[in-house]
Amino acid sequence: MQKCFVLPEGRFLRQPLGAMDRLRNPALLLLLATAWTGNLPAAEEFRVATYNLENYLLEPAGTRPAKPPAARARIRQCIRAAKADVIALQEIGGLGALMELRDALSREGLDYPQWEWVTGWDTNIQIAVLSRLPIIDRRPHTNEAFLLFGRRFRVSRGFLEIDIRAGPRYVFTLMTAHLKSRRPVPEADEAEMREQEALLLREAIERRLARNPNANLIVVGDLNDVKDSKSTRAVLGRGRFALVDTRPAERNGDTELNANPRYEPRNVTWTHYYGKEDTYSRIDYLLLSRGMAREWRPEGTHIVMMPNWGTASDHRPIVAAFSAEER
Repeated sequence: MQKCFVLPEGRFLRQPLGAMDRLRNPALLLLLATAWTGNLPAAEEFRVATYNLENYLLEPAGTRPAKPPAARARIRQCIRAAKADVIALQEIGGLGALMELRDALSREGLDYPQWEWVTGWDTNIQIAVLSRLPIIDRRPHTNEAFLLFGRRFRVSRGFLEIDIRAGPRYVFTLMTAHLKSRRPVPEADEAEMREQEALLLREAIERRLARNPNANLIVVGDLNDVKDSKSTRAVLGRGRFALVDTRPAERNGDTELNANPRYEPRNVTWTHYYGKEDTYSRIDYLLLSRGMAREWRPEGTHIVMMPNWGTASDHRPIVAAFSAEER
């Protein structure tokens, strides 16, 4: 009895079913490795993005309205402009909405064959990832909880954690989160809830880096607060496991930024418009472990600027580029 292995470019390899025979055959192992990596982009660079889609629902749910077709079309335009190999998404209204977006992008020429979708306590919106690169492991965090003044709360959207192969010899871990919003709730103080969620995310980060301090780790998503807030500082961390903030900015031609040396340059980095306060702030992040930062290409890191961006979402996408080779 024989088994067929599908190899790149439509080739087939026939091999006896005996497992030990297969393991002893170096030529077969090489061909299978080629089959696994054959769909990887030929370029040495890959790009990772994150984007909060603001209620990407196909049907109304609770107080959240369905996303109009014009807004969904503008979101696809923003995603195509990002040209990301991997894009993390927040506020996806169910698996059906994720598949609708994925299929619509495919019809427009942008294929994401790999995907992950994670559910948490919030049944209306979730987090997800679309990827052109192979996802080789998945560790969803769907039941994280914390105590606040004696009361137990669940992390509303959970955390998404996957391993992705970006090249024949390059693998990285992607974590995605959407922390508690700044909208007040009667159950507890929203900032304290967000901080507790951030501390749980930080625990997941430190578990990963404790196993391998040089691990390639990217942490992305909507942290729902500014960099100096307690919750964002908790995610960034301190010491040897502190994360590097890529701080994507607009490519608007600014060259004379007149920065105060105590702070970051005065380039435009806001990612979110908060209508209640009529404010613009940076609450979406793309953070790196020190191992991942060695492959980071700052020149390929920016905010995706689009006309009428607000038709799509109250957030703007951010994207960063990386070399698919250990440095």
